[in-house]
Amino acid sequence: MSVAPPTCGVLMVDKPAGITSHDVVDRVRRLAGMKRVGHGGTLDPFATGLLLVLLGKATRLFDYLAPLEKEYRATARFGAVSTTGDIDGEISPVAGTVSRRQLEDILPRFTGRIRQQVPLYSAVKVGGVPLHRRVRRGEQVEPPRREVHIRSLRLDGFNEQLQQAELTITCSGGTYIRKLCEDLGKAMGTGAYTLALRRTAVGEFTAGSASSLEELAALPRQSLLGDANPAFISCLGALYFLPVRELSGKELQAVSHGRPIEGMEPGPVRLAAGDRLVAIYGPGETEESIFPRVIFL
Repeated sequence: MSVAPPTCGVLMVDKPAGITSHDVVDRVRRLAGMKRVGHGGTLDPFATGLLLVLLGKATRLFDYLAPLEKEYRATARFGAVSTTGDIDGEISPVAGTVSRRQLEDILPRFTGRIRQQVPLYSAVKVGGVPLHRRVRRGEQVEPPRREVHIRSLRLDGFNEQLQQAELTITCSGGTYIRKLCEDLGKAMGTGAYTLALRRTAVGEFTAGSASSLEELAALPRQSLLGDANPAFISCLGALYFLPVRELSGKELQAVSHGRPIEGMEPGPVRLAAGDRLVAIYGPGETEESIFPRVIFL
């Protein structure tokens, strides 16, 4: 007798270059035999690395997973600019060169909390329309600025002849690495674009634990969506950063009807029945009770 696949889980996929995050979602949708599939934060087509693919009711975890801190390894090329900020755009040379010492001296200016302008070629919506669509229509639009946090910006290597820097960046969700590289170039009196980009971590999840699409395709469906697959994470495990509370039978009944339960929590909390995520609750109208945010029953 076959075991029904779980309705809530996350797959760690090692996205290849040359396809969109939506392409990965479509591929996993077919492999898993599920209609309800999404992702926890997009990667540009030229980028590779860790993409969290949300299965079934896990699509409701997006608002919790997308803000997680990210780690990237990027190759920035100086002395040129790209229309998209990356290797996929139209590349044009720009006067000026940089040295390793100059780059090391300027990196601290781009750590901590900074204001970053959203790239023109991005999915961020202005007036309900993605920026990249407005640009391709020939519209003139001012991209919004956002505050992001660059916790760490490390220079791992620099090839002065090629004008290429190898960088490791740890940053808040919503940070655009190709914009960061562009801004580094401008600050040094030349241009820069992102030649290569790999996401190596999302929170505590790492690309080293992810599987390629080919590896996932080789697994039987019953193994793909379960603990037998090391790239699979239960919904309960995916929210490791939230406190967890085991429900009593009486509390489980109350939660199943969307009612508040007794408790005092400063923020969201996972409510569990065994190894199953039942709901996310949080503080609300009264101090003595917690109230539903998301229910997974």
